[in-house]
Amino acid sequence: MERYLLQVKGINKHFAGVQALSDASLEVLPGECHALLGANGAGKSTLIKILAGIYQSDGGEIYFDGKLLEGLTVKTSHDVGISVIHQELVLVPHMTIGENIFMGREPMSPFMPFVDYQTMNARAQGYLDLFELPLKATDLVSELSVAEQQMVEICRAMSMDAKLIIMDEPTASLTEKEVARLFVYIRELKKQNIAVVYVSHRLEELFAVTDRISVYRDGRYITTYRTAEVERRDLVNSMVGRSMTEFYQTEVHVRGEPLLEVRNLEVPGILKNISFTLYKGEILGFSGIVGAGRTELAQALFGILPYSSGSVLLNGKATTIRQPSDAIAAGIGLVPESRKEHGLNLHETVGFNLTLQVLRDFMRGCFVDRRTEKSIIEEATKNLAIRTAGPNQLALHLSGGNQQKVVIAKWLALRPQILILDEPTRGIDVGAKVEIYQIMNKLAKSGVSIIMISSELPEVLNMSDRILVMHEGKITGELGREEATPEKIMHFATGGTYD
Repeated sequence: MERYLLQVKGINKHFAGVQALSDASLEVLPGECHALLGANGAGKSTLIKILAGIYQSDGGEIYFDGKLLEGLTVKTSHDVGISVIHQELVLVPHMTIGENIFMGREPMSPFMPFVDYQTMNARAQGYLDLFELPLKATDLVSELSVAEQQMVEICRAMSMDAKLIIMDEPTASLTEKEVARLFVYIRELKKQNIAVVYVSHRLEELFAVTDRISVYRDGRYITTYRTAEVERRDLVNSMVGRSMTEFYQTEVHVRGEPLLEVRNLEVPGILKNISFTLYKGEILGFSGIVGAGRTELAQALFGILPYSSGSVLLNGKATTIRQPSDAIAAGIGLVPESRKEHGLNLHETVGFNLTLQVLRDFMRGCFVDRRTEKSIIEEATKNLAIRTAGPNQLALHLSGGNQQKVVIAKWLALRPQILILDEPTRGIDVGAKVEIYQIMNKLAKSGVSIIMISSELPEVLNMSDRILVMHEGKITGELGREEATPEKIMHFATGGTYD
């Protein structure tokens, strides 16, 4: 009989109006990399937070290293040897990398009651060097990119000498090189008999690094596969409870007249001579590697990042966009890269978030037209198939896919001419991706122009009518749908030019 490091038996968890986990189970062996797979809302993050001691379960048992864990807290979880890298970054921006890695566990001077910064920074630098990161332990976290902050989170978890490390979407913001280094280290952890629970929506990662895959659906454990013996379609079918033969619903959109013309746009040190045209009713994809300037371009077009020179024409007329209110007045909406940081007020209700941009439609001085407000919420919920316990449910408790649909619905309430989608399907499951693609196609058919920024090549290739590729703040290539290939995109994304 196999001796499990972690055994989860019959765990239940209920939030207001939502049964997040129902009779959930999981078994993890020492020294294995075990994937936890499921659609958004399947209960993965809830289970992780219970194991981390953040949430208390409503019933069930957790055994770790043969011992029953009762009254699990964050401290006791850490003390028994469980370390968690959460999907949301929890670093302190105004502290150094070294201070963040060893927060609460700072090495002390043997002679005086003070932190031994030399030892702490040397240890922290060792983890940074392990991942070949061009960073110093004394750098402030506030000066790091999202990808670099993610790597600091990983370094902190690695420093805790854990028996089990749980990684919740650890590669969401990493480059291919950083992902490869992470996989190397995971394999080293396995050699040391340290177990890893790995959560990711990227199936190719699971096949690359995991030994077994446990699938959850609707808060319930479904089955466990040996990675070497399962095929992609079996995983997808188990995740969604039905056969899904088509991820992308590629459609040809009838392109109208030029709607947005960007000419020689410059942001010092970031964007260089950006020029392109967006046509009415098309999906224009932007591709490129991390740091290419795609998000910064979206921010410049929306008035978040000021541009020093260049011009923007809308319907043939010069338009000044110096702040987000200018963009909104021009009919431009932005679904940001990080929905939790910049797209939603997580601690407000679904209804609050859905109506935030259209308050004037139902506010009458100090009075609220509740009937109109209710109609706006119901229309948005129905049109985008937002699954929620009701308009008073907190956005925090929605699945990632439903959170993303709320952000999109918030902007659609303004009936924009242009919708900028920055990583529209990051961190959401296959089923929710299909729903987002359907929304995009429907919008394009209705005449809305879409700028889609995506790091997923299949998404860019299948959803875009045209593709612009960026490298180091410049547009290096333009490809039509028929001529675009992964090889051509990567050629331009790495600085290549037209032959």
